[in-house]
Amino acid sequence: MIAQSNDKKSILTLMIALLAACVAFQLNASMLSPVLVTIAKELGTNDAAVGFSQTAFFTAAALFSLFLPRLSDIKGRKKVLTVMLLIMTIGTILAAVAPNIEVLYAARIIQGVSGPVVPLCLLMLSYEVKDVKQYGMLMGIITAVNGGIAGVDAIAGGLLATYWGFRSVFWVIAVVAAISTYLVFRFAPESKPSAGTKMDWLGVILIVLTLAALLLALNEAGNLANANWLIVTGLTVFAIVCFIVFWNVEKRNKQPLVTTTHLKKRATWALLLTTTLTMTGIFAIVNGLVMSLAQNHDIGFGLNPDWASLILLTPYALIGWFVGPFSGRLAPTIGYNNVLKLGLIGCIVGILVILFYGVHSLPILSIGVIALGVFYAGMANIILNGLGVVLSPADNQGFLPGMNAGAFNLGAGLSFALLPAVQMINGNTMTGYFNGILVGLVITILALFSSFLIPRPINAEVTQ
Repeated sequence: MIAQSNDKKSILTLMIALLAACVAFQLNASMLSPVLVTIAKELGTNDAAVGFSQTAFFTAAALFSLFLPRLSDIKGRKKVLTVMLLIMTIGTILAAVAPNIEVLYAARIIQGVSGPVVPLCLLMLSYEVKDVKQYGMLMGIITAVNGGIAGVDAIAGGLLATYWGFRSVFWVIAVVAAISTYLVFRFAPESKPSAGTKMDWLGVILIVLTLAALLLALNEAGNLANANWLIVTGLTVFAIVCFIVFWNVEKRNKQPLVTTTHLKKRATWALLLTTTLTMTGIFAIVNGLVMSLAQNHDIGFGLNPDWASLILLTPYALIGWFVGPFSGRLAPTIGYNNVLKLGLIGCIVGILVILFYGVHSLPILSIGVIALGVFYAGMANIILNGLGVVLSPADNQGFLPGMNAGAFNLGAGLSFALLPAVQMINGNTMTGYFNGILVGLVITILALFSSFLIPRPINAEVTQ
């Protein structure tokens, strides 16, 4: 009984440390959304320049996600996560004292080192918790944070910026980051399943260049009529060439970052395809088109940004936070893939509600967004993150969670490049919004089809 009590205590302290780490990362991702206008004003720049600082953060987060989980397998997960959080804290302090936009860019890139916090936390959790039901529930709790801190983070960011300026937001994040660094260092156990393996730095450089070129191409394409399509084409070709070279290097390397055998498996490419399609179909609907329509004074509902966030994004994040642990608990019992499919079907229904009824009625629009909070933030997002861990091969546990994190960021970038572009073809019209959401619906249906290709993670489920 004493040993069991100690096990419960150790898991509780581990969860506190991992949740603190995830919260610190999520604040960097979501707490700044309502603060961007204030940053532009106080640094004497424009909204577009400040918006690029967000792009810099998410791009850096995607790139570091590709290899830091694998490095943690070799050097130690606790060690790598602690260093990541420490660097994030330093970057946050730099952002808090940034005298100009250029320093803010550098600070946000430094903060991007924290990109793979969630997959790394899930890897640490799976190493310590062997009961598949308990792991599923705890996975749901951790991953639910990735959808926002119940919407409170954005509201708090707006209030802090209003009364004490944007620097106060970064100082709050820095305090949380410092606390999370201490908690991980103090309470998280160490694990290094690939100790003694040589890190494949050439493979890292090539895959980072591949994704970086794709993300830059997507960012440029998102400028629509002002985009330089020669640059978009050049970056895309460069990404393809880098990936071809990466594939050939990995085939010849005795200790590769990713074996080509693993890349060919459905557990890898089907999951990455489903994650990318899911994010592409849904992300810009909620965070882009719906928010734009809610604030549109000509053909929308004319809400102020704070009210739009409070009415739409806060319930979306809150319900996702509530449903997440239940989805994680159900996954080992009824099957990870079944919960994912149910989540995607629910997302399709939610988008249909928004498409045909929500665009004309604010209450129904809110109901549609809440449905996406349940089925995307609370189910699909949870399971896609979880599958990255439970489908990862035993001899290279960090690679699939890292690649999957890259797929999340790639899908988010593609979503904001594609859906608003479709919307703007018809200008500021209801037809434009309809067409943009319709494209998101079609892509989400494709995500549902691709989810049928993901193999069942038998070792992570309860066998009958």
